[in-house]
Amino acid sequence: MAERILIDGRNLTLDDVRAVALDRAPVALAKEARGRIEASRRVIDHILESGRVVYGVNTGFGKLAEVKISPDQVTALQRNLVCSHACGTGEPFRPEIVRAMLLLRANVLASGFAGCRPVVVERLLAMLDAGVHPLIPSQGSVGASGDLAPLAHLALPLIGEGEAFHAGRRLPGAEAMRRAGIEPLELEAKEGLALINGTQASAAVAALAAGRARRLVDAADVVCALSLEACLGTDAAFDPAIHAARPHPGQVESARRLRELLAGSRIRQSHAECTRVQDAYSLRCAPQVHGAARDALAHLEQVLTIEINAATDNPMVFPDGRVISGGNFHGAPIAVPIDSLAIALTDLASISERRLARLVDPALSGLPPFLTPQPGLNSGFMMVQVTAAALVSELKTLAHPASVDSIPTSAGQEDHVSMSTWAARKLDRITAITQTVLGLEYLAAVQGVEFHRPLRSSAPLERAIETLRRKAPRLEGDRIMHADMDAAAGLIPRIARLP
Repeated sequence: MAERILIDGRNLTLDDVRAVALDRAPVALAKEARGRIEASRRVIDHILESGRVVYGVNTGFGKLAEVKISPDQVTALQRNLVCSHACGTGEPFRPEIVRAMLLLRANVLASGFAGCRPVVVERLLAMLDAGVHPLIPSQGSVGASGDLAPLAHLALPLIGEGEAFHAGRRLPGAEAMRRAGIEPLELEAKEGLALINGTQASAAVAALAAGRARRLVDAADVVCALSLEACLGTDAAFDPAIHAARPHPGQVESARRLRELLAGSRIRQSHAECTRVQDAYSLRCAPQVHGAARDALAHLEQVLTIEINAATDNPMVFPDGRVISGGNFHGAPIAVPIDSLAIALTDLASISERRLARLVDPALSGLPPFLTPQPGLNSGFMMVQVTAAALVSELKTLAHPASVDSIPTSAGQEDHVSMSTWAARKLDRITAITQTVLGLEYLAAVQGVEFHRPLRSSAPLERAIETLRRKAPRLEGDRIMHADMDAAAGLIPRIARLP
């Protein structure tokens, strides 16, 4: 079993999020966090005792903030809030995303600025450990006041409402909790608001997508090196002196990896004295394009590391008794870098498709047309490149930034929103499509390299070739390519670990 992760609202890592979401690592509340939560709750209790009017504690919400709620209705107010805001629609989020959301919301509450009781955090963690995954529709959030609709759906089973998945079955929320042996809660003052204000849907989707993107940028270097070998290209453009003169970290790293991947190649040595001066941009400029994706990813991971340990509640409850309304729920800080990575990955897929297009064109590659030994009788990789072109065109549409859009909500009270959830959902889709495009280049590049046999490439690239050939045999004559394409795309995360 994976090691138990302690949450304290301050020190959660992206690796922790992925461990809980994907590997089901157990989670517990840190002792020091409990003390902060209790101190925050005492502030709320004092407000109720004093009769002081505070937004979200004993008032309505949003445009209804001026409506005062009587003490005997405070509990009903919180339940109503959760139920009324559960207005999501569309396909449910995948289980791993829901798990990440549960963890991130619990970690926000553990920071001690929400005014809830410790038991609220403990029940969220109990749901994680028991595998109670609320059914959360993926559409309906504008990313301010945070991810209200998705987080309301997340909170429904906690109060015995909504639906949840447990042990592979879709059940009413109350029944899922009963089977897991978890008692639903009656929310007290401020606790409904504490559960639904924040960016945890956006951040959860983005955190998992960023993890996949990390493997994509590494794999892109591998498939590029294979394409370079197939086209008898040169590694001169990867010389460290070039990249030291323009030291963007991602560019330097991709150039280093390409040099390492190509080191010792007999194919490269076979044409070392050829007359070609330089390769096309899709080969020669790979470190610059791949590096831009690396840098965009690094920035997003830096931002997300801050966000997953940030208090995104409203109002904020401070231990000194202050309760201050602000805007920490607004998703702009993460929406912009999410969009940036989406654009960079689209460019990564675009340059991959251009290398694939070179591979199938004999005038550009020097290889047989469409990488088939019998062109004419066979179409070979003709339609593989067409599919890649279609996917890249789709990516270009998806890459349009969500963060530049805004639409007023809540009768004009929430008059500028971030669209961070849509940005994250698009990034999730973009990572999947980019993986497929890289898989198609991988499939074609290996076919191209094998036309140079008996010459062999470098040790790591030969491992990449062997990995593919265990799943997809060499194309000698036309056959249905769908299974081969899926196999190659599925292997992209594995070859990312090379060399």
